[in-house]
Amino acid sequence: MNAAVWKHRNPLVHTRKALSEGRLTVGFIGGSITDARTRHNWPEPVIAWLVEHYPEARIVVENAAIGATGSELAVFRAKRDLIDRGCQLVFIDYAVNDFGDPSDQRRRTREGLLRKLLADGDRDIVLAHTFMLAMYAVMSEGGVPDSIAELEELADYYGTGSVWMGLYALEEVRKGRMRWEEWLPDGLHPTHRGSLSYGQSIIAFLEKELLGEATTAARAAPGSANEPLPAPLHPQHWGAAELLPLAQVQTEGPWAIRRWPFYEWIDQVLETAAVGAKLSFTFEGRGLSLGFDFGKMSSEFRYRIDGGDWVAMSRERPDWCGDDGWYRACFLGDELPQGTHKLELEVTHGDGPECKGTNFRLAHIGVIR
Repeated sequence: MNAAVWKHRNPLVHTRKALSEGRLTVGFIGGSITDARTRHNWPEPVIAWLVEHYPEARIVVENAAIGATGSELAVFRAKRDLIDRGCQLVFIDYAVNDFGDPSDQRRRTREGLLRKLLADGDRDIVLAHTFMLAMYAVMSEGGVPDSIAELEELADYYGTGSVWMGLYALEEVRKGRMRWEEWLPDGLHPTHRGSLSYGQSIIAFLEKELLGEATTAARAAPGSANEPLPAPLHPQHWGAAELLPLAQVQTEGPWAIRRWPFYEWIDQVLETAAVGAKLSFTFEGRGLSLGFDFGKMSSEFRYRIDGGDWVAMSRERPDWCGDDGWYRACFLGDELPQGTHKLELEVTHGDGPECKGTNFRLAHIGVIR
């Protein structure tokens, strides 16, 4: 695979149209490198460039990136946080946060996310690849890390643009324009200078797309009326995944559904702090991914599907993990026969020294179809 910073595959037709009409809603989704809460990550210089160059247009920003989350969670957030908010241009950053997941799993979740965002033909997609130290050995030899190569395969197939921000920044270090410690003092999270470098690579892409002539022939956007989505690359992609309402859950013990004021991407949680409390629900599909407000004060749980053997969960709680506030996905598998299934779950205490509480806060039930 050709290691290039910029790949122009389809013109940003929706972005151009929105700017000409005076209002562009731009979305971002990814992990901590893209998260808005640091106030200095790479979306900031990109937003500033758009505002500067299009003063006649209202630029609306929907930054839905959350630190320590991957495309598994994004599949279930795409509708609420990007599609329903009218984003006409969406940047996706999961090269790093999906890095440790099995290749087959991330192929399923990433393609599902792309198909959800492209299905209505209303937006442009750009894949933005960040960097972590585990990628350095391959990149120093001119290679492409697997996590990025798989994203590029999707970009080629679906005709979406891509920017390898990590390669752009690495080249800046090699050329003496930026010191390593100015880029990634901890090997992962950019400083202000590193974020500016990432942002400049995106700005260069946008300048060619919006102010110059991109080197690709125009064609109908995937998902539009003129060109429906192509057949999927992975037959078990998550493009049809949906959320099951918390109100459909049956409970035993002290439970409450609460509006969640502590984390803007979570609407409600189904909550208990009682060890031994139980819940159950039926679902139509082939698998589940549960989302939690998670931390060191969280409980564990055990579950079974269709009356099978109980599976006890024991989730890692890294040193950086707080008492709560991590919107964490929990994958329970997607290899069931397509059809009706029942999940039963019981809250447990957890047996690790880092497990300091019994808070069970279920933020969503993701059904994989």
